[in-house]
Amino acid sequence: MPHLPAVAAVVWERRAIRVRYRRWRTPQVVERRLEPYGIVLKAGCWYTVARADDDLRTYRIGQILDLEPLEEVFDPPVRFDLARHWQAHTARLQERLWQGEAEMRISPVGITRLQDVAAQAVLDGVNQGKLEPSGWRRAVIPIESLAHAEAELLRLGPEVEVLAPSELRERIAASARAMATLYD
Repeated sequence: MPHLPAVAAVVWERRAIRVRYRRWRTPQVVERRLEPYGIVLKAGCWYTVARADDDLRTYRIGQILDLEPLEEVFDPPVRFDLARHWQAHTARLQERLWQGEAEMRISPVGITRLQDVAAQAVLDGVNQGKLEPSGWRRAVIPIESLAHAEAELLRLGPEVEVLAPSELRERIAASARAMATLYD
């Protein structure tokens, strides 16, 4: 994370920066003038919340390719609260992120594994699920997409069974058959 110390310094000094940045949504390199208000660590990734072109945006610090501190000093809005902003930002992101739902059964071992890798909304779905006499839990969880759900749920191996949607169940079954063939 070569630019983290520089971003932290300009946040402290309230100085603007010019960055070359690799966007993730449409992979391209862009140049921006930023006024960084703060930095946040989430899931092992550092972000800066910064004003750019009269918009408050979030930038992943690891995607900054070049950084030049500028002489310009700025004052963030008096009422800006980084923690409150980040909480609202992540809530909006989660709302846009989930594109559907999956019904599944998950073992106690699967639930334990899920604790380390799943988003809170997924954990909430599992925790609200119905406990079966076998100790497995039947739950409905939000999913980003069929491809993402397939990849994430395959990580749990035989500790999870997808019940619906049928397309997700079929995708996981096909992946399991292909793996069995490979290892046979």
